[in-house]
Amino acid sequence: MTDLLDRHDVLLADLDGTLYRGKAVVPGATDAVRGAADRGVRTVYVTNNASRRPADVAAHLAELGFPAAAEDVVTSSQAAAAMLAEQLPAGAPVLVVGTSALAEEVTGVGLTVVDRADDAVAVVQGHSPDTGWRQLAEATVALRAGALWVACNLDPTLPTERGPLPGNGSMVGVLRTATGREPQVAGKPAPALLTDAVRRIGARSALMVGDRLDTDIEGGRAAGVATLLVLTGVADAADLLAAPPALRPDYVGADLGALTRASEDLAPGPRPGWDVEVTAPGSLTLSATGGPDALDPLDALRALCAAHWAAEGGPAGVTADGAEAQEALRALALDGATGASATVADVDPAARSDR
Repeated sequence: MTDLLDRHDVLLADLDGTLYRGKAVVPGATDAVRGAADRGVRTVYVTNNASRRPADVAAHLAELGFPAAAEDVVTSSQAAAAMLAEQLPAGAPVLVVGTSALAEEVTGVGLTVVDRADDAVAVVQGHSPDTGWRQLAEATVALRAGALWVACNLDPTLPTERGPLPGNGSMVGVLRTATGREPQVAGKPAPALLTDAVRRIGARSALMVGDRLDTDIEGGRAAGVATLLVLTGVADAADLLAAPPALRPDYVGADLGALTRASEDLAPGPRPGWDVEVTAPGSLTLSATGGPDALDPLDALRALCAAHWAAEGGPAGVTADGAEAQEALRALALDGATGASATVADVDPAARSDR
């Protein structure tokens, strides 16, 4: 029997929520990545974080037990620098709003870093905890004068031990307001980061693996690569069921252990042991048709997604018919506050335990 790894030569792996959560490794993640390497499937770590050098990211991953070197990491700062190099002549002056790691990527592609708007023909913007009014003011002047603008990513927040704090997208919002302009974007969900990763390593059949629908899965689809959603981080069953077409993954797994399962078992679609009836637009009923030993809640989710998406998706109410179905919905956190049903589009993200 072939499995998902047999179909791909490279894994494009998200970091936080996929490989680790905060300081803790997601259970089984290191074994899955090392197992893939043993079978000749390389993992390339892709991150929207533009504040750290690839070598620093690799060192952190290695400390956690992942096989990682600097050449295995592709950051949004690298993708942004590549975008600039494609549009500017060698030596062109670029105003960098970000860290020294971003500046090094700009000089690494043959461009010149400047800190004054008067000298700049382009602005590149990435997260830095030291960005202040003076840097944003210089960028504003340059952009109003017509400078090219590339943002490393549009993430509104970044995760910290103190909770979500302003990310690069929030700072991009300042320049949007001040200039009325929109940047070109390098990081997920824009395709540049992933297409840059595929180009760098010469992948023929890459698989994007991530925990977020609105960056990892949407980015993978935009880049034209297959996608695997793992339910170890941000996205949950409610998010997946309500996802619009651009955010729907090719495969769904509990975690990276899904890599060694058959691809057809991971794809949303009808599943033995489960029946889904669309009783009205946006109204689904789940029932079990097999013995309890064969009933996997994730198979129920795959069946629910297939039926709901085929019926045009959107807001959905899910009701259980029978104890086995009720238990599956409870395991998926789709049973609702009353234990009877859930309206997935109305679930409060702040109330979810995995946020």
